[in-house]
Amino acid sequence: MLYRLAADSLVLFHLSFILFVLFGGLLALKWRPAIWLHLPAAAWGVAVEVFHLPCPLTRWENLFRHLAGQDGYGGGFIEHYILTLIYPAGLTPQIQLGLGALVLTINIAVYGWLIRRYVQA
Repeated sequence: MLYRLAADSLVLFHLSFILFVLFGGLLALKWRPAIWLHLPAAAWGVAVEVFHLPCPLTRWENLFRHLAGQDGYGGGFIEHYILTLIYPAGLTPQIQLGLGALVLTINIAVYGWLIRRYVQA
């Protein structure tokens, strides 16, 4: 029971981390210290997508699921949870590059705006 709870909690944390990677720059607009948390998170998010790196959170979730007597899953978190909702066909390298580019584009835009605002102040 505890392992299943740990796996489910890890899924929520994983989703929160992905949302922070995508939109954490917006938090930095209101709270500047968030930059120091967000920049490494965004760099990790881009690296995972562009270089097809395995995410340790997915490994831990699968480990907890196995310890709870459940089946784990192959692939990554985005492929298993998110892409099944958005893209019914599986994760391809082109989609991963697109996701990495999306993260990069959003954050370049937000930080560009933040820098312009900081310079003008």
